[in-house]
Amino acid sequence: MTQKVSVLFVCLGNICRSPTAHGVFRQLVQDAGLADKIRIDSAGTAAWHSGKPADTRSIQTARNRGIDMLDLRARQVNLGDMIEFDYVLAMDDANYADLIDLSLPEYNSKIQLFLDYATGFSETEVPDPYYGGAEGFNHVFDLVTSASEGLLADIQKKHL
Repeated sequence: MTQKVSVLFVCLGNICRSPTAHGVFRQLVQDAGLADKIRIDSAGTAAWHSGKPADTRSIQTARNRGIDMLDLRARQVNLGDMIEFDYVLAMDDANYADLIDLSLPEYNSKIQLFLDYATGFSETEVPDPYYGGAEGFNHVFDLVTSASEGLLADIQKKHL
């Protein structure tokens, strides 16, 4: 394999859900010894937080579970991302719809709901924990961990 498989996680502001997914998936990829084969990024459909670090509650929840995401900075998704990335993973239906609106038809098949890769949960969307308490951030972490494990298995099966 000469080209890296590329994965983009997308939520609304790129400070809670998508950076958590980015951090969790990055750790799984590193632990599997595949960091040189998989490119990972995250972005938001809105630009409100561009350049800012993840929400402190997301950072702390991840830190409590052994994941460091202090280096991540928010950015807004763009059409180039639809072209460049192999997997464009939306955290919820609204993000999915926004990505489809931004994309060109020939790239729409790359856009998926991230929780399609999760097992053991009934949710189809990663809920936004921004206005809630610590339990919401813990639940998001659990959801994205399950989906990240499923995604990595899918990539290994199809691409590596």
